[in-house]
Amino acid sequence: MSLLRYVLRLTIALALVLLGLLIIATAFPFMSVRAKAIANRKWSRTLMAACGVKILVRGEPVLQAPVLWVANHVSWLDIYVLNSVRATAFVAKAEIRKWPIIGWLVAGAGTVFIERGQRHAVHAVSEAMRLRFDRGEAVGLFPEGTTSPGYDVRPFHPSLFEPARHLDVAIQPVALCFMHEGRRSDFAAFVGEESLMGNAWRVLRSRSVVIEAVFLPPLVRQNDAGEVCTRVALATRAHAMVRDEVRRGVDETMDPAAG
Repeated sequence: MSLLRYVLRLTIALALVLLGLLIIATAFPFMSVRAKAIANRKWSRTLMAACGVKILVRGEPVLQAPVLWVANHVSWLDIYVLNSVRATAFVAKAEIRKWPIIGWLVAGAGTVFIERGQRHAVHAVSEAMRLRFDRGEAVGLFPEGTTSPGYDVRPFHPSLFEPARHLDVAIQPVALCFMHEGRRSDFAAFVGEESLMGNAWRVLRSRSVVIEAVFLPPLVRQNDAGEVCTRVALATRAHAMVRDEVRRGVDETMDPAAG
């Protein structure tokens, strides 16, 4: 049954991917920002449903104004989970552009790629983020810089908090909590040397992958002295909020041996 489920879901997912690539190549150049956002959100929701991934949303996501969403990073699924809530332009490492299919899709959807190690990379990405904020868009950031099994959260890199801080754009922490068969699990995590196809095989054949997206309150911009927080202080505060939510209940429910 798992093989049949995998084949059916893979067939539908590939059809959706081809449709997405066609839309990006032919329609996106002529669509407004709002129309692109609607298409992106609906397509992402349909893709996650086709992959058998159930999304639960808690909290109050910022849906209208420009916002920087900062989230922990567990899998390639994270991008589409957040896009299912609101169309989001992500900041991603340049290597993702080279991923088959997914790289093409996220590039066409307006992802901002950062060339790590390049002298002017942060400045170039900051300018691209400012442009998207000026258009009232949401920008997504995974400040850990890499994926993790999802039981804890690595420290956040603060540099790309600066554009939102400087422009007084809301910074909203988001905790992504992965579950499998009713328990917290690393079953769907995309970590280490695993291939994208290997991870997709595991996810698409499963019946019970659930991802809970917890939208925490936007960060308070001032410290106790009434001064505007530095980007380091904001990153530290966001990390603490996300980590507390991610670790909530892990000891009681996690399934390290899943998969």
